[in-house]
Amino acid sequence: MKRRPVTAFSLSFLDIMFCGFGAVVLLVLILNHDTVKARTEIFSDLRAEVIKLEQEVLVGEQQRVAARNSLDAADEALVLTQGETEQIIQNVDELKIEIARMKKETLANKAHVNQLGADLKSLDKEKKRLGSQAPRGNDQGNKVHQVVGAGDRQYLTGLKMGGKRILILVDASASMLDKTIVNVIRRRNMDRAQKRNAPKWKRTLAAAEWLVSNLPSSADFQVYLFNTSARAALTGSDGKWLSAGSPRDVEGVVKALNREVPGGGTSLYQAFSVVKKLSPEADNILLITDGLPTQGRGKPKRTTVTPDQRLEYFDRAYRSLPSGIPVNTILMPMEGDAWAAAAYWKLAVDSNGSFMTPARDWP
Repeated sequence: MKRRPVTAFSLSFLDIMFCGFGAVVLLVLILNHDTVKARTEIFSDLRAEVIKLEQEVLVGEQQRVAARNSLDAADEALVLTQGETEQIIQNVDELKIEIARMKKETLANKAHVNQLGADLKSLDKEKKRLGSQAPRGNDQGNKVHQVVGAGDRQYLTGLKMGGKRILILVDASASMLDKTIVNVIRRRNMDRAQKRNAPKWKRTLAAAEWLVSNLPSSADFQVYLFNTSARAALTGSDGKWLSAGSPRDVEGVVKALNREVPGGGTSLYQAFSVVKKLSPEADNILLITDGLPTQGRGKPKRTTVTPDQRLEYFDRAYRSLPSGIPVNTILMPMEGDAWAAAAYWKLAVDSNGSFMTPARDWP
């Protein structure tokens, strides 16, 4: 048997089988690769979707927490606002009650004032009736010096005029020339006659004369003028008591006052030091001034003085005054001395005295 020759183009069955198996393997490998690639792409897409969902869930949770915190803060603010509202309502109710009480007191005070006015009118009518019936030559009563102010203002509410030994202190500093600082500076450069006729000074002298004229006739008295020092108004009477029942003493003091001219600074310490010069000491002080002192015991080193320093000078002067002597102050008008009224009011309270600022038509 002859073997058929094998050519390049002839394939055996085995060759064909081998070739077929390789092709199948190759096809399987290609299919597996495509499957893995597709599955990988699917997994990537799924992972991206999962991450996106996780982020959305995280953002939603943060928003939920923020919303919850905002809601808690709103609830807390609401509770606080409700509490403040209740407190405001309570305060308003209390204020309404207080206003009603004050209104009631105001009405009562008005009624009391009206009653006092009616009583004064009644007393005035009775006084005029009794005066018209009084015999002539006896109008002066027990007074040795008669003073009638504008409109017969012979009363001074609250001022304590009594006592056995009454010291009257009259401020004769330059500020008594006028109630404004500008006019004080202008008037202090005028001559003595013009200073003596300054309206504020004339009113001060009229007040001092009124006080002297209304002292108890059984009392002793003395009048001192003070600025940076203190001196008796009546020459030769330093350290001596005068008699309120003596026409000579009273008229002498009144005439001496009308000759005085104000000038210089103000030392309340020097005014109060007069108490220790009189023996026995005074049991009542009547003080006419227009503000806080501008110096203490001696002349200040500086030409200007602050409000705090003036209060300090005032306190030192009061501490030098013996205890137990009431101080009754008549405060004349003066601009730029806002603390004076409070200081002299406290002096009246502490010394059991009185304090007043007179009306424009007094005395």
